[in-house]
Amino acid sequence: MQPPPPHKPASGKPTDVLNLRVRYSETDQMGTFYNSRALEWFECGRTEWMRNWLGLSYAELEAQGVFLPLIEAHLEIRGGARYDDLLAISTSAEFAGRARLRFDVDINHQYSRNPVVRGYTIHAFTNANRTPIRPPDWFAVMVAKAAESPSP
Repeated sequence: MQPPPPHKPASGKPTDVLNLRVRYSETDQMGTFYNSRALEWFECGRTEWMRNWLGLSYAELEAQGVFLPLIEAHLEIRGGARYDDLLAISTSAEFAGRARLRFDVDINHQYSRNPVVRGYTIHAFTNANRTPIRPPDWFAVMVAKAAESPSP
């Protein structure tokens, strides 16, 4: 049996979908994922969003002297996920003000589409000294091109 295509939210923003299996170490005594793992899954989603939509890894961004520290996170736990469940992590991004980037994440079961977690993280642009900076022009251009592109 072939899996269904990944769920893509109708956000109108460039969206990347990452499939990830819940690992045993991510579950708790109740048999579902431990809540702090959701932020790790969010990180997986935004890392792949940058790689697939911008053609840029976090390591390459940091090598350019640009850092994206987390400054805000919001999670809504909407359901459970157990060991070996296959999840679809849908991630989209857009600027949130002049010097912030917001990643919206929606995690669902791959097959049933049952919701697991949704939320967002907001990241500030800083230099290596953690001093706030504006996004470099080249980065803003990459994000604008991603917003105009139908797929990575």
